[in-house]
Amino acid sequence: MSTTPEQAPDQTSGSTAPQSRPEADRKKIASALTRYRALAWITGVWLLVLTGEMVAKYILKVENVPGWIAVVHGWVYAVYLVLTLDLAIKVRWPAGRTIGTLLAGTIPFLSFFVEHQRTKQVKTDFGV
Repeated sequence: MSTTPEQAPDQTSGSTAPQSRPEADRKKIASALTRYRALAWITGVWLLVLTGEMVAKYILKVENVPGWIAVVHGWVYAVYLVLTLDLAIKVRWPAGRTIGTLLAGTIPFLSFFVEHQRTKQVKTDFGV
């Protein structure tokens, strides 16, 4: 199958050039990016809260710390996984980039950094 120049993959990122994407695809990517960004931040905040809970419980020996924080973070992280996979499929990320982005929600502060990098890359590659 041959590709026309406007459908050729971008040499730097492996994705198709922004001008070759139909407007409907760019809208879907923009929507998926917005959902991903929101959940990356929410996941990051809940992970910081969970880290604070763990520090209070195990290092500071505070009793009666709420146990529901871990449950909330777990559910938020599960939604983050689904929405990140949705974006990864739409923009056709390679497996390594997808897995790295999925794992970013497990290390404090990393989800904020990775969200910024992925957002910049998707906006550049797809013109959204």
